[in-house]
Amino acid sequence: MDVAVSIKNLGGEIDAIASKSDVHRALIAAALGTDDCRLIMNTSSDDICATVNCLRALGAEIKKDGTDLIVSPIKSAPKNAVLDCGESGSTIRFLMPVAAALGVDSVFTGRGRLPERPQSCLLNALSVNGCKTSGDGEFPINISGCLQSGIFTLPGNVSSQYITGLLFALPILSGDSEIRLTSRLESRPYVDMTVSTLKMFGISVAEKNNTFYIGGNQKYVSPKEIKIDGDWSNSAFFVACGALGHMKINGLSFNSVQGDKVCVDIAERMGVKTTRGDDFAEIEKGTLHGTEINASDCPDLVPVLAALSCFAEGKTEITGAERLRIKESDRLSATAELIKAAGGDVSEMDDGLVIYGGKPLKSEFTVPSFNDHRLVMAAALLSRNSMVTIKDAQAVNKSYPSFFEDIKKVGGEYYVVNDR
Repeated sequence: MDVAVSIKNLGGEIDAIASKSDVHRALIAAALGTDDCRLIMNTSSDDICATVNCLRALGAEIKKDGTDLIVSPIKSAPKNAVLDCGESGSTIRFLMPVAAALGVDSVFTGRGRLPERPQSCLLNALSVNGCKTSGDGEFPINISGCLQSGIFTLPGNVSSQYITGLLFALPILSGDSEIRLTSRLESRPYVDMTVSTLKMFGISVAEKNNTFYIGGNQKYVSPKEIKIDGDWSNSAFFVACGALGHMKINGLSFNSVQGDKVCVDIAERMGVKTTRGDDFAEIEKGTLHGTEINASDCPDLVPVLAALSCFAEGKTEITGAERLRIKESDRLSATAELIKAAGGDVSEMDDGLVIYGGKPLKSEFTVPSFNDHRLVMAAALLSRNSMVTIKDAQAVNKSYPSFFEDIKKVGGEYYVVNDR
């Protein structure tokens, strides 16, 4: 589906969608829990559906009630299961250790760029601790045997998702375990989210000197319901829209452990005026100027912040984002290509981008989506004074199926050019 979009007349009020990161974690914890648990949420996405389907394959019952999900935990795991992870890196990396801990001989499949994304570090850690794994991460991935407690050694700078998967799995093993990181943990807020979810279900984790300590024989005690956080990662698009107009985003908590709430701090450094409420963020246009952004703990923000930087006077330098090259696309190269197609001034570094903003962009241009939801949102932001045609814009369904309809609510417009 190709979509033409323009957001020339910005302003309004929008409700944040449910945090995809929060839903993934709550689903898995609830599936390992003691009793039924309701997840109160206002939307779903392709990635969330992938996790739901995989947990069903592992023996959980998950029903929809409106937009809420009701999770009945795994009572008896199957001997064998096929888990189709779609294009979701979170799903496969969170659930490979969980399936292994449950003793399920599993086949993991996926599509898009997921088969190209690195899995070998996690698979090596599983194979050292009792599992048999196929190859070096080539799809399909086969994992058999039962995971054993012990020492798990992993790099901290490849994917925080490896650590999250182990943190979910290790508490249900019979013995104590340690996750030892051989390098600094990047994207730490995502691990903090995991630890917060575990605590909600009564699971204890300790951390000291780059090592996580996880006691065995723990039980996931399910709360009756969980209200899912509003999604700061996807709301960053509307924060950026507010920087170019005026926007109120409801359902966002500044007390959230989501690291991407830093998008408001970055917008303020760029000259934006903000109001921080108990359950909302209000963003008002200011005189935008460039800034320096270290994205090592907030890599998902890079495409939208780079697009916003095109409208800021002067130089914006984004660093600490080398891991973006192994996401749904090579997000650094893809973001640079978007900005160049729009007529912006951008150069690419090994770990980031340099954008010189303030120059007029083209009034009309066409860009690919790179099959990447974050790139669709960045391209839409570049339509501030333009009409942008985004090819294969359905990629946004990975995390935000209502994205284009929500754009209309704040003064934007879009139409489908080609629904192939």
